Amino acid sequence: MVSFSEQTGLLICKGDEDRTTQARRRRALSRSLASTVDVRVDLSELVFADASLMVDLAMVARRLRKAGRRLYLQDAQPQIRRLIEIVGLDRLAGVTIAPLPA
Repeated sequence: MVSFSEQTGLLICKGDEDRTTQARRRRALSRSLASTVDVRVDLSELVFADASLMVDLAMVARRLRKAGRRLYLQDAQPQIRRLIEIVGLDRLAGVTIAPLPA
């Protein structure tokens, strides 16, 4: 499940995300693009993801960067962090890996 809060600029990804859930996350991703602040992505409750989620996050990062904003990936579990590194999302301009603030 992916949700977005306009008030906090927080995109939350949790559970399992793959190609079969891609259509369900489109609305939250679209709403994040309209954000006037940097977007933080809370990955702490994301258990499984495939490359389709990483591609979607890369698209969001690219469009945010063009608008002068950044995408912060936060608190990814080890298997998700590995996927981020494999697809190179962590190396894109405008993307930062950071822990969630306490």
